[in-house]
Order: sequence, then C-alpha cells, then structure tokens
Amino acid sequence: MRLTVVGCSGSMSGPASAASCYLVQADGVGEDGRRRTWSVVLDLGPGAMGALMNHLDPAALDLLVLSHLHADHMVDVIGMQVYRRWHPAGPLAPLPVLAPAGALERVRGVGGDGPAESYTGELTFAEHRPGTAVDVGPLRLESFPVHHPVPAYGIRVTGPSDRGPGTVTLAYTGDTDACAGVTDLARGVDLLLSEAAFQEGRDTARGIHLTGRRAGELAAAAGVRRLVLTHLQPWTDPQTVRAEAQQAYPGPVDVAAAGATWTL
Repeated sequence: MRLTVVGCSGSMSGPASAASCYLVQADGVGEDGRRRTWSVVLDLGPGAMGALMNHLDPAALDLLVLSHLHADHMVDVIGMQVYRRWHPAGPLAPLPVLAPAGALERVRGVGGDGPAESYTGELTFAEHRPGTAVDVGPLRLESFPVHHPVPAYGIRVTGPSDRGPGTVTLAYTGDTDACAGVTDLARGVDLLLSEAAFQEGRDTARGIHLTGRRAGELAAAAGVRRLVLTHLQPWTDPQTVRAEAQQAYPGPVDVAAAGATWTL
C-alpha cells in the first residue's frame, strides 16, 4: 500500500502545496482477473484537482472520500465533476464518493448550478457509516467520527503490504481535536497521517484542530509506528510543530510535503 501527498496545506492552498488531498494505492486483481492498481483519494481541496493529475489520470480513480464538507477539503470536487462530464473521450462513468450526509447539496452549492444540474451522472454519493467497512479492490476503508465543528470522519485504510505477505494500516484524521474517536481510529496503525493545524501557545481554541503536541500524544497513546503531520497553514513553521510532536511521541515523525510518498 502506498500513500502520496497530493496536497497538504491547511485551511487553504499555499505557495508550496494544494490544500488537503491524499492518494492511497495498492495493487490487486480486478474483476477480469488481471492485476491492476486500485486508487482512492482522501479529500479534494483547493488546487488538488490539478495537482492530482501529476500522479494519476483522474479517470482511473476508484473512490473519492471526503472527510468533511469544509471548503478546504472538498471544493475541487467541482473540477472532478467537470472532468468526468466533459472528458474528450466521452462522459466517464460516475465516480463513487464517500462523504458526510448532505454532500451532494454542498457540492451543488459550490458549483452554483441550478436544479437541472444533478451531478449524479458524474458522482454517486454514499454516506459514511461507522462500523461498516467499504472495500475497494484490496483496500478496506473504515470511518470513525471525530471532533470538529461540522460532522467529520477519520478514515482507516487496510491494504496489502508492499514488503511481503500480510496487511498494513494507515489512518487519516481529517480535521479533529483530541477525542475518543480519533484514538480508536489510530490504534495500532503503521502510519498515522494526522492534522496538526494549531500550535501550542498560539492557538488556544478547542474542538477544532490538534496541535503538534496533541498529535504526538495521540500517536503515543494509540501505539502507532510512524507519525506524519499535515494540514499546517502556510504561516506555520513545520519544524516548530514537529518538535512539539517529538516531545510526546518517541517514534519517527515526518511533516507532509506535496509529492512525498510512503510505502507500507
């Protein structure tokens, strides 16, 4: 299983990266019996659609997952809809989208289209259902409610190891503050992709985001094998947040950057 950071800038696109977008891939056998690569995208924020094209033909995408419906995690769904409707080879089949309730109406609102534009020819929406897994080829996705001002979900992905027999796991927090749900999400994973949008001593609001220290505490409590910090705003020094995490978590700590990859 492979993770590629398409975009990681927090709350907005930044000078070095699009906003939140992460590509998870694994090789497996398709319905025709041939081996193929299965591809899932977690979030599609501002600038992410164009950046995604550097890594994947969007026509080959198997599933789009939206952790929540804040603009910095979903506005480029409009670009995906345009790509699939007006593709020069002809309209593409509808793309499955796993999202919180109300996603279709939210996307239509961002697109600014009237009732005649249903989007259902290009996108098929299903709601997150904690406790019910979604299988995409060799990948299994599970949704966990997390703590944010709007309904939000972290995503746990289990897939085949690229290093031999067996499976590996990664967890993506989406946007959240510390809560029981995000601890359950992260428990025992090989890689935790954790937001750390707030900085200790600077950002005191609770119920919105983690700090580097709280991300480190989460990683330590959940027993994860590697912590990757993401969703840092353009004005934040990544090394400050990384140092916060390292004070609470003894394992390896990376900071996400556009184009970075991890193979599990």
